[in-house]
Amino acid sequence: MPVWGVAPLFLFVIKNGTPLGAYDNVTAALNSPLPPYLTAQPADLQRAADLLRQGECVALPTETVYGLAADALNEQAVAKIFAIKGRPLVDPLIVHVLDLSALARLAVPDARLEQIAGWWPGPLTVVLRRRSVVPDLVTAGQNTVAIRIPAHPLFREVLQRSGCPLAAPSANPFGYISPTQAGHVRTSLAERCPWIVDGGACEHGLESTILDLSQPDRVRLLRPGPITLEALQQKLGPIEVWQRAAPAQQAQLAPGMLERHYSPRTAVKLFPQGTVPTVEAGAAVVFLQRPAALTGAVFYLSELGGVEAAAPHLFALLRQLDERGFAQIYVELAAPVGLGLAYNDRLTRAAAR
Repeated sequence: MPVWGVAPLFLFVIKNGTPLGAYDNVTAALNSPLPPYLTAQPADLQRAADLLRQGECVALPTETVYGLAADALNEQAVAKIFAIKGRPLVDPLIVHVLDLSALARLAVPDARLEQIAGWWPGPLTVVLRRRSVVPDLVTAGQNTVAIRIPAHPLFREVLQRSGCPLAAPSANPFGYISPTQAGHVRTSLAERCPWIVDGGACEHGLESTILDLSQPDRVRLLRPGPITLEALQQKLGPIEVWQRAAPAQQAQLAPGMLERHYSPRTAVKLFPQGTVPTVEAGAAVVFLQRPAALTGAVFYLSELGGVEAAAPHLFALLRQLDERGFAQIYVELAAPVGLGLAYNDRLTRAAAR
């Protein structure tokens, strides 16, 4: 179902997961000397795999967000990720592999993986003790590595064809809103990332859940995501929720743990679910579901409500509003349960200043 939001001078539409009229400069980018998007055709996926084996970076779709991929065991290729994104070296990368046997070549398997393996392939990242084959650059010099078995068929096909484990943080400038469409990557990275596989809009639109299993006597949720805390607790029992923002100068336990992240240039302010904020002139207001009355620059993320329907569109809408020049962006929080925990986490970091 299309999602509509009304403002005085323009219309915002999400149809089939794609914002329309949001990025006029994408057309200009496509008319530049940059190569066209790679498609789902076998020849294009083989081209992506060949580039990765040659030490290049390629933006690939996952079920969460688009990732900037490189051969995780090629330190020079991994260094390109940090350079393209402007990412600090203290922020480790997630390594994507095809299956558990590939995981075991990079990390020390933990018996608890059997309890959560049903979510793989899928949007779950696990932090484990690393093996020496993994470069220090991938792990920020730590003795752990974050690993995921992704579900997106195009990412998996490129993994298979390349034969490489792929480090792949979000394909955007560090700290900015994560990309959920190929056009987002081209708009924000342009010639820094000429090779992009277009797999359409991402299914979840929020980054993976990150679970720390690196210590035998405890389980920690480092980043909430599509696999919810409640679901994980049913399998693993009590889970410690990491709530402290990590100092920016020290090596992070996992990606997405800095106090400020996923941030538009425009200041973001948050308001509780079910309330109507008092806003200043020139601000945009984003609700989870369609409000009773649409007046001013008011937007919403789903027709009928529910964070599951709203979350896949959050980053795309924030990007669009950031391009529109609003004075501020007010966004409604979700109930802090289930997927709402991840939704609120992204917004809280986006609003940090």
